[in-house]
Amino acid sequence: MLTIDGSRHSGSGTIVRQAVAFSALTGKAIHVVNARAGRDKPGLRPQHIRVVEAVAELVNGAAEGLATGSQDFTFRPGALRTGRRYNWDIGSAGSTTMLALGVLPVLAFAGSPVTVELRGGLFQDFAPSAFHLQQVLLPMLRDMHLRAEVEIVRPGYVPRGEGILRLVVRPFTRPLQALVRDVTGPVTRVWGIALSSHLEERHVSSRMADAAQEVLSGAGHRAEIELRHDTESLQRGAALALFADQGEAVRLGADQAGALRRSAESIGKHVAYQLLEDLKSGATLDRFAADQIIPFAALAEGESRFVIPAVTDHVRTSVWLAELFLGAQVRINGRRMIIHGAGFRPYTRVDCER
Repeated sequence: MLTIDGSRHSGSGTIVRQAVAFSALTGKAIHVVNARAGRDKPGLRPQHIRVVEAVAELVNGAAEGLATGSQDFTFRPGALRTGRRYNWDIGSAGSTTMLALGVLPVLAFAGSPVTVELRGGLFQDFAPSAFHLQQVLLPMLRDMHLRAEVEIVRPGYVPRGEGILRLVVRPFTRPLQALVRDVTGPVTRVWGIALSSHLEERHVSSRMADAAQEVLSGAGHRAEIELRHDTESLQRGAALALFADQGEAVRLGADQAGALRRSAESIGKHVAYQLLEDLKSGATLDRFAADQIIPFAALAEGESRFVIPAVTDHVRTSVWLAELFLGAQVRINGRRMIIHGAGFRPYTRVDCER
């Protein structure tokens, strides 16, 4: 059994999610201590517990010590045996995208199509938005031969949640391959999505978009921002996502969700400045994708290469776990990151329910 110190590097839920996913794939039992020790509210939250439970369901695993606030738990994986469809409800506004990222490495090796419906929050602080998962990470994974699509069925926000995200993962037709994104090109398109729920009378979507346009125009960019006015969410809420396409393959993203006393104008400006900052860095991955891609590059065959905006604690966390569980070799020179993937194959046969 491997002991994983959850206080290392980011000290965040990233350690919980990635360690459990790697445990499920490699068959190595883990004992996690100091879970989320680096957060204001240490210990497991409902969304982290749901990740562990979901992965355990996928591999017939067993977990002990799962409770809100717990900093100590064990996970023992069984055989990877997936069904066709799953429904997982976080029961709070916890991030459905983080839950999706927790199960996706396991579902990648399921061997048959799997549909997952996730309920919780789709847009909140300190988590990637559903738009980023949909428009940035999954297109990169498709280039690595992992075919997955995500659909926003119903937006969900803090504090109520109750959003619905549908994830469909299809079996590999070819092995997971390395990805090379180490050269940027000229900006060919700047675009985005301004979403608001039950706020059309306050013009929140257009106000976010106008504020972002003002900032982007000052930097010489004209953005195409789609305005969405949702009425399906069970509460009011808003989110803005902006993207920049460079050359033929690079896409950077930035986003922010609405919050109490956070104006539509401040959201628009914040997201635009964030995107411009990552563009200015010359990176081929934005600050969110920089650590999200590491587990998949570590599982792949061959050498992946990227330029990242900065070496963050989340990047260090993902590198540490990829090396520990998979034996992947990761080098970071300045902001250039090179990952020699393990060419992973599941440690046991995959059984698919019929």
